[in-house]
Amino acid sequence: MDFWKMTPWQIFSAGGPLMWPVLVCSIISFAITLERFFYLARAKIDAPAFLNKIVDNIKHNRIKEALDLCDRESTPVSRMLKTGVLKHDRTREKVKETLEDASLYEIPLLEKRMTFLATIAHISPLIGLLGTVTGMVRAFQTIQVKAGAMNAVSPADLAGGIWEALLTTVFGLLVAIPTFIFYNILVSKINSVVLDMERTATELVNFLTE
Repeated sequence: MDFWKMTPWQIFSAGGPLMWPVLVCSIISFAITLERFFYLARAKIDAPAFLNKIVDNIKHNRIKEALDLCDRESTPVSRMLKTGVLKHDRTREKVKETLEDASLYEIPLLEKRMTFLATIAHISPLIGLLGTVTGMVRAFQTIQVKAGAMNAVSPADLAGGIWEALLTTVFGLLVAIPTFIFYNILVSKINSVVLDMERTATELVNFLTE
């Protein structure tokens, strides 16, 4: 059968049963990637500018306004800074401990489902390879049966079985490569937010305890 004349469904079916797990991986990967991009887009703010507003409110003893500002933003940075503002009259150690506790709560939310994405990037090509190996086994079994029945075995019989078996590996790589790329992009975005949290926390502690 001419590959270029096959429909997507025919290509998918030719790959064998292990195409289904790879398809499931692709759907999960797409859903997680989309959700994480939206979440991280909302999580990122202009942290230095936001901190300046908080500091300005505290300088003028407008604690409630500073807290309201944190509530309106509702991002990892703002939620963390809010805990520091609530402890603005405490010791340096207490403020620092409070901010650290808040960051320990926020960071796992930023990294949520990222392990699933990394797992999919690693196992998709392995599932595809397994599908290729099982497909090759089936192809050689078919040739053995033909040869045992004294039927002519042509190179086309072998080639046809091999290219169909390789479809799962191709499909697995097509899932793994973009998943791995998006995983690294998301990790970069997470690191950027975490860095904002660390910087603003340090600056707030220094301001409150100077």
